Amino acid sequence: MDKPMVVVTDVAKSIGKQTIVQQVQLSVQPGQVVALCGGNGAGKSTILRMVAGMMQPTSGTIEVNGIKWKENRRRYAEQIGYMPDDYRFGPGLTAMETLTFWASLRGLPKSRAEEVLADVGLTDTGRKPVASFSKGMRQRVLFAQALLARPPVLIMDEPTNGLDPYWMDSFVKLVQAAGEAGQAVIFSTHQLEIAEALAQRVAFLRQGRIELEGAVEDIRTRLGSKGLHDAFASMFGIQRAAN
Repeated sequence: MDKPMVVVTDVAKSIGKQTIVQQVQLSVQPGQVVALCGGNGAGKSTILRMVAGMMQPTSGTIEVNGIKWKENRRRYAEQIGYMPDDYRFGPGLTAMETLTFWASLRGLPKSRAEEVLADVGLTDTGRKPVASFSKGMRQRVLFAQALLARPPVLIMDEPTNGLDPYWMDSFVKLVQAAGEAGQAVIFSTHQLEIAEALAQRVAFLRQGRIELEGAVEDIRTRLGSKGLHDAFASMFGIQRAAN
């Protein structure tokens, strides 16, 4: 088996007296797609921000492609494409201008910005201000930004929020292509059908802990469930309505 691209070891995060994440262990192989699932406040976004280097753990270690953030911040950041759950775009900037700026920060040509804009279906609207975009279109700009440098690790926080059904399908195909190209992908979602469509492995979180983690098929087998919705309901004692 390949060496893991992302290794999270005994990671915890506290803010003041509040513990947000508790002793998390997680690894992601090259080419593997891993979904973090759980309710609001489960700790999904905090884990992703720590892996992305935007927030440091209170304890524990994180390695990305064998690099620790404190050892070489620039090289660590170069390994990652990060898509936040939301972003306040500069007023008046078009999608093309925004992506060209981000490409320049990565040392990439304008042509690469044009490529990813086409990948997310925004070529025709790339000259319009991002501030005028719908939530789903802004999500596509953020996704394009994460793809720009073809990073070894792709990290996405609730990436499908606001996407219409057509672009949900396109998103699934683009993420599958990233995995097939050898990128390690880790994302959070409330939408278990997206986790089921994309992920080889899923981690269910509750109150900052990973309560259950494993391959999708293994989770179904262990919980006697037909899908992740049933697995989630079984684990958290939720009564699902009969069809």
